[in-house]
Amino acid sequence: MSDVNHRPTVAIIGGGFTGAAVAWNLARKSRPGTVRIVVYEPRAIIGAGLAYDTSNPSHRINVPADRMSLDPDVMDDFLSWVKQQGLDRQDRQAVLDDGRVFPRRRDFGTYVTARLAPYLTEGRVEHARAKIEHIERDASRWRITGADGTVQDADAVVIATSHPSPSPPKALAVALGGHPGFVADATQADALSTIRPHHRVLIVGNGLTGADIAATLLDAGHTGPIISISRRGLRSRGHAQMPQEPFGDFSSRPVTSVRQLTRQIREEIGRAAAEGTSWHAVLDSVRSQAQAIWPQLSIEERRRLVRHLRPFWDVHRFRIAPQIEAAIDQAVASGQMRVLAASVQDASQSGEEIAITLRETRSRRVINHHFDAVVIATGPAHGGIIGNQPFLRDLAAKGLVALDPTGLGLACDRQSRLLDEHGNATPRLLVAGPLARGTFGELMGLPQVSEHARQVADHLVATLGLAEGGHQATENAA
Repeated sequence: MSDVNHRPTVAIIGGGFTGAAVAWNLARKSRPGTVRIVVYEPRAIIGAGLAYDTSNPSHRINVPADRMSLDPDVMDDFLSWVKQQGLDRQDRQAVLDDGRVFPRRRDFGTYVTARLAPYLTEGRVEHARAKIEHIERDASRWRITGADGTVQDADAVVIATSHPSPSPPKALAVALGGHPGFVADATQADALSTIRPHHRVLIVGNGLTGADIAATLLDAGHTGPIISISRRGLRSRGHAQMPQEPFGDFSSRPVTSVRQLTRQIREEIGRAAAEGTSWHAVLDSVRSQAQAIWPQLSIEERRRLVRHLRPFWDVHRFRIAPQIEAAIDQAVASGQMRVLAASVQDASQSGEEIAITLRETRSRRVINHHFDAVVIATGPAHGGIIGNQPFLRDLAAKGLVALDPTGLGLACDRQSRLLDEHGNATPRLLVAGPLARGTFGELMGLPQVSEHARQVADHLVATLGLAEGGHQATENAA
Protein backbone atom coordinates (compact mmCIF):
# COMPACT_ATOMS: atom_id res chain seq x y z
CA MET A 1 0.00 0.00 0.00
CA SER A 2 1.30 3.46 -0.86
CA ASP A 3 2.45 6.00 1.69
CA VAL A 4 -0.38 8.24 2.96
CA ASN A 5 1.58 11.33 1.87
CA HIS A 6 2.19 9.96 -1.58
CA ARG A 7 0.28 11.73 -4.35
CA PRO A 8 -0.70 9.00 -6.80
CA THR A 9 -0.13 9.36 -10.52
CA VAL A 10 -2.70 8.21 -13.07
CA ALA A 11 -1.42 7.72 -16.61
CA ILE A 12 -4.00 7.81 -19.38
CA ILE A 13 -2.78 6.34 -22.66
CA GLY A 14 -4.62 8.07 -25.50
CA GLY A 15 -5.96 11.61 -25.61
CA GLY A 16 -8.91 11.34 -27.96
CA PHE A 17 -12.43 11.75 -26.64
CA THR A 18 -12.20 8.74 -24.30
CA GLY A 19 -8.92 9.77 -22.68
CA ALA A 20 -10.06 13.38 -22.38
CA ALA A 21 -13.32 12.28 -20.77
CA VAL A 22 -11.55 10.11 -18.19
CA ALA A 23 -9.14 12.95 -17.36
CA TRP A 24 -11.95 15.53 -17.13
CA ASN A 25 -14.06 13.36 -14.83
CA LEU A 26 -11.09 12.41 -12.68
CA ALA A 27 -9.97 16.03 -12.29
CA ARG A 28 -13.35 17.35 -11.28
CA LYS A 29 -14.21 14.45 -8.96
CA SER A 30 -10.91 14.38 -7.04
CA ARG A 31 -9.74 16.84 -4.43
CA PRO A 32 -7.21 19.40 -5.80
CA GLY A 33 -3.64 18.34 -5.19
CA THR A 34 -4.48 14.70 -4.44
CA VAL A 35 -3.62 13.17 -7.82
CA ARG A 36 -1.36 13.75 -10.78
CA ILE A 37 -3.14 13.07 -14.09
CA VAL A 38 -0.93 12.61 -17.16
CA VAL A 39 -2.51 12.11 -20.58
CA TYR A 40 -0.21 10.63 -23.22
CA GLU A 41 -1.30 11.93 -26.63
CA PRO A 42 1.09 12.66 -29.56
CA ARG A 43 -1.32 15.17 -31.12
CA ALA A 44 -1.04 18.86 -30.27
CA ILE A 45 -4.35 18.87 -28.40
CA ILE A 46 -6.28 16.54 -26.12
CA GLY A 47 -9.88 15.74 -26.99
CA ALA A 48 -9.95 15.43 -30.78
CA GLY A 49 -8.30 12.10 -31.45
CA LEU A 50 -8.73 10.38 -34.79
CA ALA A 51 -12.49 10.92 -34.96
CA TYR A 52 -12.55 14.70 -34.49
CA ASP A 53 -9.10 15.76 -35.67
CA THR A 54 -10.26 16.73 -39.14
CA SER A 55 -10.34 20.05 -40.94
CA ASN A 56 -12.68 18.79 -43.64
CA PRO A 57 -15.98 20.72 -43.39
CA SER A 58 -17.92 17.85 -44.98
CA HIS A 59 -17.10 15.61 -42.01
CA ARG A 60 -19.98 16.01 -39.56
CA ILE A 61 -21.01 14.34 -36.35
CA ASN A 62 -23.49 11.60 -37.15
CA VAL A 63 -25.93 12.25 -34.30
CA PRO A 64 -27.68 15.52 -33.36
CA ALA A 65 -25.64 17.87 -31.19
CA ASP A 66 -28.08 17.63 -28.28
CA ARG A 67 -27.05 13.97 -27.84
CA MET A 68 -23.29 14.68 -27.74
CA SER A 69 -21.75 15.71 -24.44
CA LEU A 70 -18.71 15.28 -22.28
CA ASP A 71 -21.06 15.24 -19.29
CA PRO A 72 -23.65 12.40 -19.32
CA ASP A 73 -25.82 14.43 -16.94
CA VAL A 74 -25.99 17.45 -19.27
CA MET A 75 -26.69 15.98 -22.68
CA ASP A 76 -27.18 19.37 -24.39
CA ASP A 77 -23.83 20.73 -23.17
CA PHE A 78 -22.24 20.57 -26.64
CA LEU A 79 -25.29 22.16 -28.27
CA SER A 80 -25.20 24.98 -25.71
CA TRP A 81 -21.50 25.50 -26.43
CA VAL A 82 -22.16 25.56 -30.20
CA LYS A 83 -24.71 28.32 -29.70
CA GLN A 84 -22.46 30.24 -27.30
CA GLN A 85 -19.68 30.18 -29.91
CA GLY A 86 -22.10 31.21 -32.67
CA LEU A 87 -21.22 28.13 -34.72
CA ASP A 88 -24.86 27.50 -35.58
CA ARG A 89 -24.86 30.90 -37.31
CA GLN A 90 -21.44 30.52 -38.94
CA ASP A 91 -22.15 27.00 -40.25
CA ARG A 92 -25.61 27.31 -41.78
CA GLN A 93 -25.50 23.78 -43.22
CA ALA A 94 -25.32 22.38 -39.69
CA VAL A 95 -28.91 23.33 -38.86
CA LEU A 96 -31.77 21.32 -40.41
CA ASP A 97 -35.25 22.66 -41.08
CA ASP A 98 -36.61 20.76 -38.06
CA GLY A 99 -34.06 22.42 -35.76
CA ARG A 100 -31.67 19.51 -35.32
CA VAL A 101 -28.01 20.52 -35.44
CA PHE A 102 -25.24 18.38 -36.98
CA PRO A 103 -22.03 20.42 -36.56
CA ARG A 104 -18.68 19.70 -38.15
CA ARG A 105 -16.70 17.01 -36.39
CA ARG A 106 -13.80 19.35 -35.78
CA ASP A 107 -16.14 21.58 -33.75
CA PHE A 108 -16.85 18.75 -31.34
CA GLY A 109 -13.11 18.17 -30.86
CA THR A 110 -12.68 21.87 -30.13
CA TYR A 111 -15.51 21.70 -27.58
CA VAL A 112 -13.90 18.81 -25.68
CA THR A 113 -10.54 20.61 -25.69
CA ALA A 114 -12.20 23.78 -24.39
CA ARG A 115 -13.89 21.94 -21.53
CA LEU A 116 -10.61 20.33 -20.47
CA ALA A 117 -8.55 23.54 -20.88
CA PRO A 118 -9.08 24.93 -17.33
CA TYR A 119 -7.67 21.76 -15.78
CA LEU A 120 -4.66 21.88 -18.11
CA THR A 121 -4.09 25.55 -17.26
CA GLU A 122 -4.27 24.80 -13.52
CA GLY A 123 -1.85 21.90 -13.95
CA ARG A 124 -4.34 19.36 -12.63
CA VAL A 125 -4.11 17.55 -15.98
CA GLU A 126 -0.80 17.27 -17.85
CA HIS A 127 -0.38 16.63 -21.57
CA ALA A 128 2.60 14.46 -22.50
CA ARG A 129 3.08 14.48 -26.28
CA ALA A 130 4.60 11.04 -26.54
CA LYS A 131 3.72 7.65 -27.98
CA ILE A 132 4.06 4.86 -25.47
CA GLU A 133 6.40 2.00 -26.26
CA HIS A 134 6.45 -0.04 -23.04
CA ILE A 135 4.39 -0.55 -19.91
CA GLU A 136 5.80 -2.85 -17.25
CA ARG A 137 5.01 -3.76 -13.65
CA ASP A 138 7.39 -2.23 -11.10
CA ALA A 139 6.48 -3.61 -7.68
CA SER A 140 3.02 -2.15 -6.93
CA ARG A 141 3.32 0.56 -9.59
CA TRP A 142 3.63 0.78 -13.38
CA ARG A 143 6.62 2.04 -15.36
CA ILE A 144 5.76 3.74 -18.63
CA THR A 145 8.35 4.38 -21.33
CA GLY A 146 7.69 6.73 -24.23
CA ALA A 147 9.05 6.47 -27.74
CA ASP A 148 11.17 9.53 -26.92
CA GLY A 149 12.84 7.66 -24.05
CA THR A 150 11.00 9.42 -21.22
CA VAL A 151 10.08 7.26 -18.23
CA GLN A 152 7.17 7.82 -15.84
CA ASP A 153 6.06 5.75 -12.88
CA ALA A 154 2.30 5.59 -12.29
CA ASP A 155 0.03 4.13 -9.65
CA ALA A 156 -2.72 3.40 -12.17
CA VAL A 157 -2.87 3.18 -15.95
CA VAL A 158 -5.93 3.69 -18.13
CA ILE A 159 -5.70 2.48 -21.72
CA ALA A 160 -7.94 4.80 -23.72
CA THR A 161 -6.75 4.13 -27.25
CA SER A 162 -9.17 3.10 -29.97
CA HIS A 163 -9.35 0.38 -32.57
CA PRO A 164 -6.62 0.15 -35.22
CA SER A 165 -7.01 1.81 -38.60
CA PRO A 166 -8.47 -0.23 -41.48
CA SER A 167 -6.30 -3.00 -42.81
CA PRO A 168 -6.43 -3.38 -46.61
CA PRO A 169 -7.18 -6.83 -48.02
CA LYS A 170 -3.87 -8.57 -48.56
CA ALA A 171 -4.50 -9.11 -52.28
CA LEU A 172 -5.00 -5.38 -52.81
CA ALA A 173 -2.05 -4.38 -50.65
CA VAL A 174 0.27 -6.67 -52.63
CA ALA A 175 -1.09 -5.83 -56.09
CA LEU A 176 -1.47 -2.09 -55.64
CA GLY A 177 1.28 -1.23 -53.19
CA GLY A 178 3.15 1.86 -54.36
CA HIS A 179 0.43 3.04 -56.72
CA PRO A 180 -0.33 6.74 -56.03
CA GLY A 181 -4.04 6.08 -56.35
CA PHE A 182 -4.10 3.32 -53.72
CA VAL A 183 -5.25 4.78 -50.38
CA ALA A 184 -4.77 2.11 -47.73
CA ASP A 185 -5.76 4.35 -44.82
CA ALA A 186 -8.24 7.13 -45.59
CA THR A 187 -8.12 8.36 -41.98
CA GLN A 188 -4.72 9.96 -42.58
CA ALA A 189 -4.57 13.69 -43.28
CA ASP A 190 -4.75 14.53 -47.00
CA ALA A 191 -5.19 10.84 -47.81
CA LEU A 192 -7.38 11.69 -50.82
CA SER A 193 -5.14 14.47 -52.17
CA THR A 194 -3.92 12.35 -55.12
CA ILE A 195 -7.47 11.80 -56.41
CA ARG A 196 -8.44 14.18 -59.22
CA PRO A 197 -12.04 15.30 -59.88
CA HIS A 198 -12.36 13.15 -63.03
CA HIS A 199 -10.83 9.98 -61.56
CA ARG A 200 -12.73 6.69 -61.51
CA VAL A 201 -12.82 5.69 -57.83
CA LEU A 202 -13.47 2.39 -56.07
CA ILE A 203 -14.32 2.62 -52.35
CA VAL A 204 -13.92 -0.73 -50.56
CA GLY A 205 -16.38 -0.49 -47.66
CA ASN A 206 -19.86 1.01 -47.32
CA GLY A 207 -19.89 2.07 -43.66
CA LEU A 208 -19.38 5.46 -42.05
CA THR A 209 -15.82 5.78 -43.32
CA GLY A 210 -16.93 4.97 -46.87
CA ALA A 211 -19.69 7.57 -46.59
CA ASP A 212 -17.18 10.16 -45.37
CA ILE A 213 -14.90 9.41 -48.31
CA ALA A 214 -17.72 9.74 -50.82
CA ALA A 215 -18.97 12.95 -49.20
CA THR A 216 -15.46 14.42 -49.18
CA LEU A 217 -15.00 13.73 -52.88
CA LEU A 218 -18.46 15.02 -53.81
CA ASP A 219 -18.08 18.14 -51.68
CA ALA A 220 -14.80 18.89 -53.48
CA GLY A 221 -16.60 18.77 -56.85
CA HIS A 222 -15.74 15.25 -57.92
CA THR A 223 -17.25 14.46 -61.32
CA GLY A 224 -15.82 11.01 -62.03
CA PRO A 225 -17.71 7.74 -61.40
CA ILE A 226 -17.61 6.21 -57.92
CA ILE A 227 -18.30 2.58 -57.07
CA SER A 228 -18.64 1.61 -53.42
CA ILE A 229 -18.62 -2.07 -52.50
CA SER A 230 -19.07 -4.32 -49.50
CA ARG A 231 -19.76 -8.03 -49.27
CA ARG A 232 -23.44 -7.52 -48.49
CA GLY A 233 -23.88 -4.17 -50.23
CA LEU A 234 -25.26 -2.64 -47.05
CA ARG A 235 -25.08 1.14 -46.80
CA SER A 236 -25.04 3.15 -43.57
CA ARG A 237 -28.61 4.35 -43.02
CA GLY A 238 -29.73 7.88 -42.28
CA HIS A 239 -31.76 9.32 -39.43
CA ALA A 240 -35.52 9.38 -39.00
CA GLN A 241 -37.30 12.31 -40.62
CA MET A 242 -38.30 13.64 -37.20
CA PRO A 243 -36.98 13.08 -33.65
CA GLN A 244 -38.49 10.01 -31.94
CA GLU A 245 -38.33 8.55 -28.46
CA PRO A 246 -36.80 5.05 -28.13
CA PHE A 247 -39.41 2.33 -28.64
CA GLY A 248 -39.40 -1.15 -27.11
CA ASP A 249 -38.35 -3.01 -23.97
CA PHE A 250 -35.45 -5.44 -24.39
CA SER A 251 -34.12 -5.69 -20.84
CA SER A 252 -36.99 -6.53 -18.45
CA ARG A 253 -37.33 -10.04 -19.91
CA PRO A 254 -34.09 -12.03 -20.23
CA VAL A 255 -32.84 -12.30 -23.81
CA THR A 256 -30.50 -15.27 -23.92
CA SER A 257 -30.02 -15.97 -27.63
CA VAL A 258 -29.42 -14.09 -30.87
CA ARG A 259 -32.47 -15.76 -32.38
CA GLN A 260 -34.66 -14.51 -29.54
CA LEU A 261 -33.22 -10.99 -29.74
CA THR A 262 -33.71 -10.82 -33.52
CA ARG A 263 -37.29 -12.03 -33.23
CA GLN A 264 -38.07 -9.47 -30.55
CA ILE A 265 -36.54 -6.63 -32.58
CA ARG A 266 -38.69 -7.56 -35.57
CA GLU A 267 -41.80 -7.72 -33.41
CA GLU A 268 -41.08 -4.30 -31.92
CA ILE A 269 -40.48 -2.80 -35.37
CA GLY A 270 -43.89 -4.11 -36.41
CA ARG A 271 -45.52 -2.62 -33.31
CA ALA A 272 -43.74 0.67 -33.84
CA ALA A 273 -44.84 0.86 -37.48
CA ALA A 274 -48.46 0.31 -36.41
CA GLU A 275 -48.11 3.39 -34.22
CA GLY A 276 -46.48 5.48 -36.93
CA THR A 277 -42.95 5.15 -35.54
CA SER A 278 -39.98 4.09 -37.68
CA TRP A 279 -37.41 1.37 -37.03
CA HIS A 280 -34.94 4.02 -35.87
CA ALA A 281 -36.70 4.29 -32.50
CA VAL A 282 -36.55 0.52 -31.97
CA LEU A 283 -32.83 0.34 -32.72
CA ASP A 284 -32.27 3.33 -30.44
CA SER A 285 -33.97 1.34 -27.68
CA VAL A 286 -31.74 -1.68 -28.35
CA ARG A 287 -28.68 0.58 -28.26
CA SER A 288 -29.66 2.24 -24.98
CA GLN A 289 -30.37 -1.14 -23.35
CA ALA A 290 -27.45 -3.01 -24.94
CA GLN A 291 -25.35 -3.03 -21.79
CA ALA A 292 -28.21 -4.84 -20.03
CA ILE A 293 -28.79 -7.25 -22.93
CA TRP A 294 -25.15 -8.20 -23.52
CA PRO A 295 -24.36 -9.86 -20.15
CA GLN A 296 -27.37 -12.17 -20.58
CA LEU A 297 -25.84 -13.71 -23.70
CA SER A 298 -23.35 -16.54 -23.41
CA ILE A 299 -19.92 -16.13 -24.98
CA GLU A 300 -20.99 -18.37 -27.85
CA GLU A 301 -24.12 -16.28 -28.46
CA ARG A 302 -22.06 -13.11 -28.38
CA ARG A 303 -19.72 -14.60 -30.97
CA ARG A 304 -22.69 -15.63 -33.08
CA LEU A 305 -24.08 -12.10 -32.94
CA VAL A 306 -20.74 -10.57 -33.94
CA ARG A 307 -20.24 -13.10 -36.74
CA HIS A 308 -23.69 -12.91 -38.31
CA LEU A 309 -25.46 -9.73 -37.24
CA ARG A 310 -22.80 -7.08 -36.71
CA PRO A 311 -22.81 -5.83 -40.34
CA PHE A 312 -26.60 -5.34 -40.19
CA TRP A 313 -26.41 -3.75 -36.74
CA ASP A 314 -23.62 -1.38 -37.76
CA VAL A 315 -25.39 0.10 -40.79
CA HIS A 316 -28.57 0.74 -38.76
CA ARG A 317 -26.83 1.77 -35.54
CA PHE A 318 -24.14 4.07 -36.97
CA ARG A 319 -26.17 6.48 -39.08
CA ILE A 320 -24.80 9.11 -41.38
CA ALA A 321 -25.51 12.81 -40.98
CA PRO A 322 -28.43 14.04 -43.13
CA GLN A 323 -26.11 16.35 -45.07
CA ILE A 324 -23.89 13.42 -46.08
CA GLU A 325 -26.88 11.21 -46.82
CA ALA A 326 -28.34 13.86 -49.16
CA ALA A 327 -25.07 14.22 -51.09
CA ILE A 328 -24.72 10.45 -51.57
CA ASP A 329 -28.39 9.98 -52.46
CA GLN A 330 -28.06 12.64 -55.16
CA ALA A 331 -24.92 11.00 -56.57
CA VAL A 332 -26.65 7.59 -56.63
CA ALA A 333 -29.78 9.02 -58.24
CA SER A 334 -27.72 10.73 -60.97
CA GLY A 335 -25.82 7.53 -61.73
CA GLN A 336 -22.48 9.00 -60.72
CA MET A 337 -22.21 6.62 -57.76
CA ARG A 338 -23.12 2.95 -57.47
CA VAL A 339 -23.29 0.81 -54.33
CA LEU A 340 -22.67 -2.88 -55.01
CA ALA A 341 -22.73 -6.12 -53.04
CA ALA A 342 -19.41 -7.45 -54.26
CA SER A 343 -15.87 -8.36 -53.31
CA VAL A 344 -12.51 -7.95 -54.99
CA GLN A 345 -11.40 -11.12 -56.74
CA ASP A 346 -8.30 -9.81 -58.49
CA ALA A 347 -6.33 -6.58 -58.88
CA SER A 348 -3.41 -5.36 -60.95
CA GLN A 349 -1.89 -2.12 -62.12
CA SER A 350 -0.67 -1.06 -65.53
CA GLY A 351 0.94 2.34 -65.48
CA GLU A 352 -1.51 4.71 -63.82
CA GLU A 353 -4.53 2.48 -64.44
CA ILE A 354 -5.82 -0.02 -61.89
CA ALA A 355 -7.63 -3.13 -63.11
CA ILE A 356 -10.06 -4.68 -60.62
CA THR A 357 -12.11 -7.85 -60.99
CA LEU A 358 -15.24 -7.79 -58.82
CA ARG A 359 -17.39 -10.78 -57.97
CA GLU A 360 -21.00 -9.92 -57.20
CA THR A 361 -22.16 -11.55 -53.98
CA ARG A 362 -25.62 -12.70 -55.05
CA SER A 363 -25.22 -13.62 -58.70
CA ARG A 364 -21.53 -14.63 -58.43
CA ARG A 365 -21.11 -12.76 -61.70
CA VAL A 366 -17.57 -11.53 -62.39
CA ILE A 367 -17.13 -7.96 -63.65
CA ASN A 368 -13.94 -6.25 -64.80
CA HIS A 369 -13.48 -2.56 -64.06
CA HIS A 370 -10.74 0.01 -64.48
CA PHE A 371 -10.08 2.69 -61.87
CA ASP A 372 -7.72 5.53 -61.22
CA ALA A 373 -7.97 5.23 -57.43
CA VAL A 374 -8.90 2.59 -54.86
CA VAL A 375 -9.69 3.69 -51.30
CA ILE A 376 -9.94 1.28 -48.34
CA ALA A 377 -12.81 1.91 -45.93
CA THR A 378 -13.31 -1.51 -44.38
CA GLY A 379 -13.55 -0.33 -40.78
CA PRO A 380 -11.29 -0.98 -37.79
CA ALA A 381 -8.95 -3.95 -37.97
CA HIS A 382 -10.19 -5.64 -34.80
CA GLY A 383 -7.76 -8.51 -35.21
CA GLY A 384 -4.82 -6.11 -34.90
CA ILE A 385 -5.82 -4.55 -31.57
CA ILE A 386 -2.82 -5.89 -29.67
CA GLY A 387 -0.32 -5.98 -32.51
CA ASN A 388 -1.09 -2.38 -33.46
CA GLN A 389 0.38 -0.90 -30.25
CA PRO A 390 3.89 -1.77 -28.98
CA PHE A 391 2.90 -1.34 -25.32
CA LEU A 392 -0.03 -3.77 -25.77
CA ARG A 393 2.30 -6.28 -27.42
CA ASP A 394 4.57 -5.79 -24.43
CA LEU A 395 1.79 -6.42 -21.92
CA ALA A 396 0.45 -9.40 -23.90
CA ALA A 397 3.91 -10.97 -24.03
CA LYS A 398 4.00 -10.81 -20.24
CA GLY A 399 0.53 -12.35 -20.06
CA LEU A 400 -1.02 -9.23 -18.52
CA VAL A 401 -3.62 -8.55 -21.24
CA ALA A 402 -5.59 -10.65 -23.72
CA LEU A 403 -8.19 -10.20 -26.42
CA ASP A 404 -11.84 -10.46 -25.48
CA PRO A 405 -13.35 -13.78 -26.66
CA THR A 406 -15.63 -11.94 -29.10
CA GLY A 407 -12.65 -10.25 -30.77
CA LEU A 408 -14.15 -6.79 -30.26
CA GLY A 409 -11.56 -5.47 -27.82
CA LEU A 410 -9.48 -6.27 -24.76
CA ALA A 411 -10.69 -8.66 -22.09
CA CYS A 412 -11.77 -6.83 -18.94
CA ASP A 413 -14.17 -7.25 -16.04
CA ARG A 414 -17.27 -5.15 -15.26
CA GLN A 415 -15.05 -2.75 -13.30
CA SER A 416 -13.04 -2.18 -16.50
CA ARG A 417 -9.93 -3.83 -15.06
CA LEU A 418 -7.96 -5.66 -17.73
CA LEU A 419 -7.79 -9.44 -17.44
CA ASP A 420 -4.57 -11.37 -17.76
CA GLU A 421 -4.09 -14.56 -19.78
CA HIS A 422 -5.64 -16.59 -16.95
CA GLY A 423 -8.71 -14.40 -16.69
CA ASN A 424 -7.63 -12.64 -13.49
CA ALA A 425 -8.09 -8.88 -13.05
CA THR A 426 -4.85 -6.90 -13.10
CA PRO A 427 -4.96 -4.27 -10.33
CA ARG A 428 -4.94 -0.65 -11.46
CA LEU A 429 -4.63 -1.44 -15.14
CA LEU A 430 -7.88 -0.34 -16.72
CA VAL A 431 -9.40 0.13 -20.15
CA ALA A 432 -11.85 2.86 -21.14
CA GLY A 433 -13.99 3.32 -24.22
CA PRO A 434 -14.34 1.19 -27.35
CA LEU A 435 -11.69 -1.37 -26.43
CA ALA A 436 -13.91 -2.48 -23.50
CA ARG A 437 -16.76 -3.20 -25.91
CA GLY A 438 -16.45 -6.97 -25.68
CA THR A 439 -17.43 -6.87 -22.00
CA PHE A 440 -20.00 -4.08 -22.04
CA GLY A 441 -21.59 -4.71 -25.45
CA GLU A 442 -22.17 -1.12 -26.59
CA LEU A 443 -19.25 1.26 -26.29
CA MET A 444 -18.98 2.85 -29.71
CA GLY A 445 -21.64 5.55 -29.42
CA LEU A 446 -20.43 8.72 -27.74
CA PRO A 447 -23.09 8.79 -24.98
CA GLN A 448 -22.05 5.30 -23.89
CA VAL A 449 -18.33 6.16 -24.06
CA SER A 450 -18.98 9.31 -22.02
CA GLU A 451 -20.77 7.31 -19.32
CA HIS A 452 -18.09 4.62 -19.30
CA ALA A 453 -15.32 7.21 -18.93
CA ARG A 454 -17.10 8.53 -15.86
CA GLN A 455 -17.38 5.02 -14.40
CA VAL A 456 -13.63 4.47 -14.88
CA ALA A 457 -12.90 7.82 -13.19
CA ASP A 458 -15.23 6.91 -10.31
CA HIS A 459 -13.38 3.61 -9.88
CA LEU A 460 -10.04 5.43 -9.67
CA VAL A 461 -11.38 8.03 -7.23
CA ALA A 462 -12.63 5.25 -4.95
CA THR A 463 -9.63 2.91 -5.15
CA LEU A 464 -6.99 5.66 -4.89
CA GLY A 465 -8.82 7.49 -2.11
CA LEU A 466 -9.17 10.79 -3.97
CA ALA A 467 -12.62 11.89 -2.83
CA GLU A 468 -13.26 14.22 0.08
CA GLY A 469 -12.58 12.25 3.25
CA GLY A 470 -11.26 9.32 1.18
CA HIS A 471 -8.47 6.99 2.27
CA GLN A 472 -5.90 5.08 0.34
CA ALA A 473 -7.33 1.75 -0.85
CA THR A 474 -5.50 -1.53 -0.55
CA GLU A 475 -3.98 -3.07 -3.64
CA ASN A 476 -6.46 -5.94 -3.61
CA ALA A 477 -9.42 -3.55 -3.61
CA ALA A 478 -8.03 -1.75 -6.63
